[in-house]
Amino acid sequence: MKSLFISCIVFLCFQACGQRPKDAAQANIPMKDLPKSEAEWKAKLTPDEYYILRQKGTERPFTGKFVMHSEKGVYTCRGCGAHLFSSNSKFDAHCGWPSFDKEIKAGVIKETVDNTLGMRRIEITCGKCGGHLGHVFDDGPTETGLRYCVNSVSLSFEASK
Repeated sequence: MKSLFISCIVFLCFQACGQRPKDAAQANIPMKDLPKSEAEWKAKLTPDEYYILRQKGTERPFTGKFVMHSEKGVYTCRGCGAHLFSSNSKFDAHCGWPSFDKEIKAGVIKETVDNTLGMRRIEITCGKCGGHLGHVFDDGPTETGLRYCVNSVSLSFEASK
C-alpha cells in the first residue's frame, strides 16, 4: 500500500493543470477486427494491458520498457496496432514515461479533458480502439511545445527495416 501511495505522489508531481484539448479529427480506421466486448478485450490483453488500456490505469514511473528505448521505428497501439508515434518524435522528458512531441499523423490520437484526481489534464486515447495511452501536456521542450506522456504498456514497437 505504501508503494502505491508513493507511486501516486510521484505521478501527481509530474502532472500539469489547466490544459485544453486541441481539435483533432477521429482516426478513420476500420474497426472490424477489434474486440466487441470488455470480456473479449480481457481475453486479448494481459492483466496489465487491460488495466491501463481499458481501465485508464498507469504504470509506475521509470518501469516501462520504452522509457529509455532509442531504436528507430514506429510505436503502435498495443490494443489494435494503429501507428501512433515515430521514434523521431520521442525525447527524454525525465518524467518516468516515454514522451513524444507529436502524433505520427493528425487524428490517430483522441484528446479528452480529464478532471480526475482533483486536477485538469488532457487524456490521450487511441483513435482506433479507444485504448488509454496517457496524457498530453503543453510543457514540451521541442518546437511543438507538447509532451505526450505515454504508458509503455500501451505501446508496441515496429523497428525500421
